[in-house]
Amino acid sequence: MAVRLPFLIWLAVIGFCVFSCAPKLQNVEAPIEEAEEFSYTGTEAIPEKWWTSFNDPVLNNLIDSALTENLNLAATWEQFMAAQAILRREKSSLWPDIELVARSAVSRPEPDFAGGENFQAGLAAGYEVDLWGRIRAGIEAEEFRAEASFYDYQAAAMTLSAEISATWFQLLTLKKQLDLTNRQIETNEEIIRLIRARFTSGQIRAVDILRQQQLLESTRDQKIFFETQLRLLQNQLAVLLGRPPQNLSISPESNLPELPLLPETGLPLELIRRRPDVKQAYNQVLAADREMAVAIRNKYPRISFDIIAQSRSNNYGNLFQDWAYTLAGNLVAPLLYGGRNRAEVDRTTALKNQQLFLYGQTVLNSFREVEDALIQEQKQKDRIEVLERRLDLAQKTNKQLRIEFLNGLSEYLDVLLSLDQEQQLQRDILEARQTLLEHRITLYRTLAGGFETERTDSEEF
Repeated sequence: MAVRLPFLIWLAVIGFCVFSCAPKLQNVEAPIEEAEEFSYTGTEAIPEKWWTSFNDPVLNNLIDSALTENLNLAATWEQFMAAQAILRREKSSLWPDIELVARSAVSRPEPDFAGGENFQAGLAAGYEVDLWGRIRAGIEAEEFRAEASFYDYQAAAMTLSAEISATWFQLLTLKKQLDLTNRQIETNEEIIRLIRARFTSGQIRAVDILRQQQLLESTRDQKIFFETQLRLLQNQLAVLLGRPPQNLSISPESNLPELPLLPETGLPLELIRRRPDVKQAYNQVLAADREMAVAIRNKYPRISFDIIAQSRSNNYGNLFQDWAYTLAGNLVAPLLYGGRNRAEVDRTTALKNQQLFLYGQTVLNSFREVEDALIQEQKQKDRIEVLERRLDLAQKTNKQLRIEFLNGLSEYLDVLLSLDQEQQLQRDILEARQTLLEHRITLYRTLAGGFETERTDSEEF
């Protein structure tokens, strides 16, 4: 019993140091004020694949394809795979390193030595005792980094789905703009034929024909612009799908979907727990905390063991008959490093605080994005109502001015300006409805959490 007592006391001292001196991982809270509820909320739950709320089968197929074939998303996944490999590499430090050693040498004859061949073979093993948890703290840091990398992937998938949705709705809108512009061109051409007939009878001036011709050419210019934008957006969609632009053939023939009911925004705390970018920033804080723990524990002594088993012979037949064993224990305790360890602790502490503030900024940005999307959607609805009232008034005004013009009570310039305003309002309303859908896409993106993709379904974590 007297022999074991010093050993037990030594273990108690080690245990006390481990649990009293080593830094503890604490709960991380964003350094911001507690957030109140969001300005608006609905009652509809957001599905995991939020884009299905628009009930557009073509959009669903496009996003499913992009999540599989988009190259940027695939690159982000490989970044996560690399982080997983780094984690496995760090975990290997908990096990001994074992090496096989073999050596063959030929000695030339010397005056007092006959020379000949010399063979050596053996095993060498080295192991560091994780006395203060330094190695485990480093492994935990890599675990948090790997999780952060996974949330990077989820955030990239979320962004990609939003880009596909916005691009698709822009394509639908441009197709409607083209159809509307073609009808406006037909209307303007018909009006030119009518006023030319009145010009021959002396009821209209030549300048009125020129003004109407200017409106017609302006409308044709709009058509060229919409055709160009349509092709560019098709190219953009192809790249998002991971395909060469010249290989994609898609015709946006469907109508813009109706705006789904306003989703339930929930509490700000729930938003923090489900958004991938927020969870990514949170894990970066935890990883920085573990790096700080590693720096602190580097100031403590290290204990390691080396074991070597070796056999030596002048021929292969006797190589494994005689073995020599060596067991060495090493104790390394930092004494004077010129303040290097203290500086490393200060550096990792500052990096942890930096990540904490960045995490808080990410949370604030997430709150702002939700509020911005809610406000923009509500105000865009109001704007569409105003535009529709303006269009109704412009149509009534245009109709009245035409009657007055036919009766000789108004100049044709008034009719022309009214017609131009009516046609522009028709285009503005189409664009406003598409913008309203983009605001809803932004709202879904800011409120929704991560969703499973084909890669995450097939991968075991």
